[in-house]
Amino acid sequence: MERSEQARAPWWQQSVTYQVYIRSFADGNGDGTGDLAGLRSRLGYLRDLGVDAIWINPWYRSPLHDGGYDVADYRDIDERYGTLDEAQLLIDDAHAIGLKVLADLVPNHTSSAHAWFREALSADPGDVARGRYLFRPGRGDGSEPPNNWQSVFGGPAWTRGDDGDWYLHLFDVTQPDLDWSKREIRDEFLDIFRFWYDRGVDGFRVDVAHSLAKDPELPDVDPDAQAITSGNDGSHPFWDRDEVHDIISEWRHLADDDDGDKVLVAEAWVAPDRLPNYLAPDQYHQSFNFDFLKASWEATARRTVIDRSIDLMRELGSVPTWVLSNHDVIRQATRFALPGADDPMTFIEAGIPVDVDLELGLRRARAGALLMLSLPGSVYLYQGEELGLPEVTDLPGEVLDDPIWVRSGKTIKGRDGCRVPIPWERTGPSFGFGDASPWLPQPASFGERSVEAQTGVDGSTLELYRSALAIRRQHLADPLDFEWLASDDDVLAFRRGRLTSVTNLGGGAADLPPGEVVLSTTPLVDGRLPGDTAAWLIER
Repeated sequence: MERSEQARAPWWQQSVTYQVYIRSFADGNGDGTGDLAGLRSRLGYLRDLGVDAIWINPWYRSPLHDGGYDVADYRDIDERYGTLDEAQLLIDDAHAIGLKVLADLVPNHTSSAHAWFREALSADPGDVARGRYLFRPGRGDGSEPPNNWQSVFGGPAWTRGDDGDWYLHLFDVTQPDLDWSKREIRDEFLDIFRFWYDRGVDGFRVDVAHSLAKDPELPDVDPDAQAITSGNDGSHPFWDRDEVHDIISEWRHLADDDDGDKVLVAEAWVAPDRLPNYLAPDQYHQSFNFDFLKASWEATARRTVIDRSIDLMRELGSVPTWVLSNHDVIRQATRFALPGADDPMTFIEAGIPVDVDLELGLRRARAGALLMLSLPGSVYLYQGEELGLPEVTDLPGEVLDDPIWVRSGKTIKGRDGCRVPIPWERTGPSFGFGDASPWLPQPASFGERSVEAQTGVDGSTLELYRSALAIRRQHLADPLDFEWLASDDDVLAFRRGRLTSVTNLGGGAADLPPGEVVLSTTPLVDGRLPGDTAAWLIER
């Protein structure tokens, strides 16, 4: 790609975006909770890491029953994080050092503390206020839910109000679903988009992008087809219905009309053959590639996902996205040490064994990162993965915050283990996170995994990421330049321009193709690439 063509390409086509779980990133006011002041103080770290953008998990006013995904006011910042003025300062500061800012939008549901829902609870059946949500009478004498739909977090997806009617919540009881068949809902969210675009936000990650539309008949669903990944033909009663695309087209039109530089990213847990519907020219710019995240630590499985993703994006005129971690799944430094780690959600539901081989997990996580960062397209990193942080598996029940814990009858710990505040310093009560004890306790091992402990240390995971991002920026300009090379069965080797990426997912050592090794996740042995190791080579 010529430099002039590269300059005209959308910024997100080859970007690396860093996900900030704001509650756990940095505490600026000393109350134990991450906030905007803490994030602003660490922007230089993100710039020096080498990322292009930050995606901030919901920062809106919220009771935090589901980590902020229960929004009480989409146009205000939660006081625990700061103020609207501070959000503006953050956006401006990020732009000043070359970082884009993505916000997180939650359109499927509001908080039960939202003014609309409080109004709905006091309104009569048939009232406009009540019609913004999905209230229905119960079955039989009214004491049974309207249908058999189940919540993603466990238990029925319906809760009965004081007046006898039931309301739908596909997630927690404090997250009532909106009725997106109403024009008022669509107009409200278009205005929310405008509100944040006017403040300089560069785009949105959209939560549960394949929901919103529901079958108006509210039929029962097969008990085996309740999961968030269910539905593959557009007819499921509440996942991945075709009607959702008319809503998305309005969002895309608004994004394109703003300044042409905005990006919409979908969290869409859909079948591969349904994904093109979300990436049509009038739909999202990108969608997270969960197939790559879920792929097992095995060369054939990962090659299949890579081929399918690249081929599909070329057909659609888009670029792939790659992600290994986020705030909803087990951190890869633990996940890759678990047997059957091709489904990271399974271990959340089944419980995570404490005794895992973290050395093996980190070795594979480092190799997986180098593989991911060399693939064509854009990458999303989750805070702390650049430190090689493991899942915290031994959080005591009294500190757990994820609603899955309560909804499961306190049998499933949920997602808090990947949300523990990250360490910045070797010592101190919060390892530099803030002046107070953090909202979730950190393990003692975090000190030696901190930013301070790894900075400038040759071979550390942090320095590996910094080097990889610098090399990526220098040598991988074309987002679709890609050519597989011949390799052993356990090895993934490909060339992109002058850079060759080789990842050995097997147990034995593998030969390397010609080139100068500029980066490797573990030292070579007699010039060969050990198992569970990745290396980059440059043709001179």
